[in-house]
Amino acid sequence: AEAPMHIDPFVLHAIEAYAGSGGPAVVDGGSLPALLGDDSGGGTTTTTTSTTTTTTTNPTTTTSTTTPDTTTTTTDPTTTPTTAPTTTTTRPPTNGGDGGSEAWRNNFKGYWLTTANGGIFAFGSAPVLGSTVGFSLNKPIVDMTSTPNRKGYWMVSSDGGIFNFGDAGFYGSTGGMQLNKPIVGMVSTADGLGYWLVASDGGIFAFGDAVFAGSTGSITLNKPIVHISATPDGNGYWLTASDGGIFAFGDAQYFGSTGGIVLNQPIVGMDTTPDGQGYWMVASDGGIFAFGDAGFYGSTGGLHINAPVAGIQASSSGSGYWMVGKDGGIFAFGDAHYFGSAGNLGLQSPTVSIS
Repeated sequence: AEAPMHIDPFVLHAIEAYAGSGGPAVVDGGSLPALLGDDSGGGTTTTTTSTTTTTTTNPTTTTSTTTPDTTTTTTDPTTTPTTAPTTTTTRPPTNGGDGGSEAWRNNFKGYWLTTANGGIFAFGSAPVLGSTVGFSLNKPIVDMTSTPNRKGYWMVSSDGGIFNFGDAGFYGSTGGMQLNKPIVGMVSTADGLGYWLVASDGGIFAFGDAVFAGSTGSITLNKPIVHISATPDGNGYWLTASDGGIFAFGDAQYFGSTGGIVLNQPIVGMDTTPDGQGYWMVASDGGIFAFGDAGFYGSTGGLHINAPVAGIQASSSGSGYWMVGKDGGIFAFGDAHYFGSAGNLGLQSPTVSIS
């Protein structure tokens, strides 16, 4: 279904003012970084294809395998965020051509931000494929993840409703189930033909070709789970709690945690290195904790930031990462390039994820 285009004079004025400030242009299928969806950043035609109510579930079992947390941690000096002017790049094809080729996937340069109302903000070569702005959501969006070839993405709401766009397939949801705890994250399998959802109690829901490897749904946690990341081969995953406790399942290895130390602010996200031999955790103040072969490239832990950090995304090389604030601000470190942000748009709905 296509959501109707609606641009009122206030939004037009906001777009003109923002574009005049040097921010990313609001375009309709053009080659500049595009913004789609949020009430404060509207102005593009929004084409959406989403599936929400059909429910196919693989219930979480009570079998749990946990890896005890250690207090080993990498402490990090804080550096000033690396920023660069917004760049203009041509978006890759969204259908046909060689859009799914290895070469294009390796050359993908960009990222998506999503807000709690399902607004999508695309920067660099990230294509705009749809959003849930204008939909009446039962629950807010809490996370998003892209397909391996970057030609699609999923968004998940806190009730486990799934919204799929581009070449992202719908493999099931918990949108019609009564959950013990809300869904807080999702991650795709290696081939993009399935995904896992995780609830705040560590309950795991596996769909498509995603394999259930264990959960913390049947044990008492010190703090709630906030994120899930998968191993490169898709045969395991890590869960991280807000105190930095790490729970490793399947072929995911345990490299350390902050579960035994007192943090200044809670952990809000994590990401893994490309080889799966390390991971980063990020706190809401932008503090970075690096384990295994994950390098430390900087943080905002000692800076005053306008809004709490909402998540982290590693660069494809693993030699850098982006952090996103709830206001849509972007902090780029290492070889992670800055393509733009939504930090000065005055979002009506907070940013919840970067992918």
